[in-house]
Amino acid sequence: MTDDTPPNTALLPSGLRDLLPPEAEVEAAAIAALMETFSAHGYQRVKPPLIEFEDGLLAGSGAAMTDQTFRVMDPDTHRMMGLRADMTPQVARIAATRLTGSPRPLRLSYAGQCLRVRGSQIAPDRQVAQAGIELLGVDGPAADAEIVLVGAEALAGVGMDRVSFDLTLPQLAPTLLDEAGIIGAARLALVRALDRKDAAAVAEYGGPLAGLLTDLLLVAGSARPALDMLDAARLPPLSAALCARLHQTVQAILDQAPNLRLTVDPIEFRGFRYHTGVCVTVFAPGRHEELGRGGRYLSGDGEPATGLTLYPDAMLRALPPAAIRPRVFLPWKTSSNQSAALRKAGYATIPALQNGLDPTSEAARLGCTHVLRDDTAVLLTTES
Repeated sequence: MTDDTPPNTALLPSGLRDLLPPEAEVEAAAIAALMETFSAHGYQRVKPPLIEFEDGLLAGSGAAMTDQTFRVMDPDTHRMMGLRADMTPQVARIAATRLTGSPRPLRLSYAGQCLRVRGSQIAPDRQVAQAGIELLGVDGPAADAEIVLVGAEALAGVGMDRVSFDLTLPQLAPTLLDEAGIIGAARLALVRALDRKDAAAVAEYGGPLAGLLTDLLLVAGSARPALDMLDAARLPPLSAALCARLHQTVQAILDQAPNLRLTVDPIEFRGFRYHTGVCVTVFAPGRHEELGRGGRYLSGDGEPATGLTLYPDAMLRALPPAAIRPRVFLPWKTSSNQSAALRKAGYATIPALQNGLDPTSEAARLGCTHVLRDDTAVLLTTES
């Protein structure tokens, strides 16, 4: 490329993309359906700003997103600002400040775009859509169960009724290491081994916990068998309490949704940076990309909270292509009553904007599926 070559204005930075028709409309409809389910369960919507002062955005649970946050200087105040990489810390801030006097439990919902410094190998997008719920001010298995149950209903509402919820305890491994007194280089090596689920390395670096941790690596699987294995494990008191809470949460979920697909992976902690209790990751069958994640954390000045964030982009990649609204071409000066009736019947109406056009050829050129002829929407492929 020479200096006088015009730039390619369609080129976007890596991890960013334009969402074109019909995907953009399908995504918007899916987010609207998710938010309607959240609202029906009493979750009131909030709308945090896209950008905030850095010291507020990255306070509390937001500190976990420091390395994923784009920063700019505010030309007005000359203070550093950050573009949100995740909406949960913003909702926690709103609850702890603007809504501090609201009665608890407080149920909030949100939807919006986030920008991250880097994507992952599985999900390379750096701009991601989020839609989620936060339940603040209560700590109990019923609350942990509620976010899973509401999330499952919301996903079913957009056609995803075979999803799997993987329940985890991100604090279990650190708690076990604390109770065993494992520190320093041995702890770092063991944490890396657990993160990779490397049983040989766990056995090498696990010391007195080698056998127990190796057994816990094998626990991962369907909820009930996994919980039976956890119940049989000889755990120290704090770790046993974490597992008891997980058991109570699973039971609370299955009491209301006995056919919901639940798995348990008690040692998994990757990506759960600020979480303090039972957490969840959502998957579609046969896919490795996460549809959502969430779990228990501390909001504001230590207020208990739990939540679930869904990723509409990933949801749409997991769903079969959506049926597209049929488009009907309307000849010149079609009556407004007739076009309104077609829209009410589910068509998108594309009116001619000048006289003398051939309706059939114009319909085909503009990507219409139908053309209006003799007061009837006629399918183009069968129209004579």
